[in-house]
Amino acid sequence: MLKHKNVLLVLGIIFIASNLRTPLTAVGPLVSDIRSDLGISNGMTGFLTTLPLLTFAGLSLLSSKLGTKIGNELAIFLGLIVLIAGILLRSAGGSAALFAGTFLIGMGIVVGNVLIPSIIKQKFPEKVGLMTSIFSIAMSLSAGISSGMSVPLANDLHWGWRQSLLVWILVAVAAIIFWLPQLYHRERAVKVARPASTANAVWHSSLAWQVAFFMGLQSFLFYCFIAWFPAVLQSHGLSMATAGWLLSFFQIIAIPASFIVPILADRLNDQRGITAIFCLVYFMGLLGLLLSKNILLLTTSVALMGVGGGACISLAFTFIGLRSSNGAQAAELSGMAQSVGYLLAAAGPIIIGYLFDYTQTWASSIVVWLIITLLLLYAGLGAGRSRYIFPIDEPKQSPN
Repeated sequence: MLKHKNVLLVLGIIFIASNLRTPLTAVGPLVSDIRSDLGISNGMTGFLTTLPLLTFAGLSLLSSKLGTKIGNELAIFLGLIVLIAGILLRSAGGSAALFAGTFLIGMGIVVGNVLIPSIIKQKFPEKVGLMTSIFSIAMSLSAGISSGMSVPLANDLHWGWRQSLLVWILVAVAAIIFWLPQLYHRERAVKVARPASTANAVWHSSLAWQVAFFMGLQSFLFYCFIAWFPAVLQSHGLSMATAGWLLSFFQIIAIPASFIVPILADRLNDQRGITAIFCLVYFMGLLGLLLSKNILLLTTSVALMGVGGGACISLAFTFIGLRSSNGAQAAELSGMAQSVGYLLAAAGPIIIGYLFDYTQTWASSIVVWLIITLLLLYAGLGAGRSRYIFPIDEPKQSPN
């Protein structure tokens, strides 16, 4: 019976993870259509991607507290309801509905972002790497599919951008169905005794800040790519559809790394070496993007970026589990890391949008991304150290 419950929980996690990127990654390939239809600037288009990140930053800590108060299972369920409302509203009208719906989508996603790592640490303490791999693969695969299908749905099937974005509500509905069994067990989970809260102490831990900056910098890069990568690729002479599929390829090629890296990281006493390797792979891919002059080199560069990016996003979530002693600490660290991290990431799409408006070239943006990758490496070397933010048996000690 316990095994059956675990299977249902794993399926629930997979479908939750499939909603944490899909409603956002579907937007990037349709940016040109949305901008021309609604008459918004590049800066405001960048804000469309930044808005959910600001929501993540503002509500991550509240999501952690909500999970503590009513239980992670119920909190995630309510988040899915809000997500569905946001997807509906986003496709319901003009600019106001677009931005209001995007805000609600961010509200719905942030709950799963914060609480799924806590559930993994609590329910699968000996399998953090494996479960993070499954979680990361579900995010990457669903994000890649949505990126690749957005333009064909909008243009080839003549649905338009609104209906193309609306179709992903089906994934959210499926997540609710598969998550319902977890509500039956939520009362027992809430009653489990928790150690003293680490909410304040975590903010004084240098290790927690390094995890937060690693989360933020990899998110900075990822959401810049979601917003602007198709436009960068079109500047190389590719069609909008081809650019959309290359963005999809960028995310799908990340899947093997997303699966393998957390498992390897979980088995290593120290994750600094594996972090350095994949940050440098990321850097080489971006350097190739800057210098590529033909489709073969461009595709190779995108592949390197996908592998590096997939490894880094899975490492960011793995660090939350590995640097925490238990599920309660993981929830606190997750809330803190994602609040700070997404606040940092939120600046990305806007900065890149206005930078292009000013320079009228994407080369300057790629240089910024190269610098961010080096900073990501620096943060990862700190976050990869083999230690907890503080041990479970000494919750009030001075953090590292």
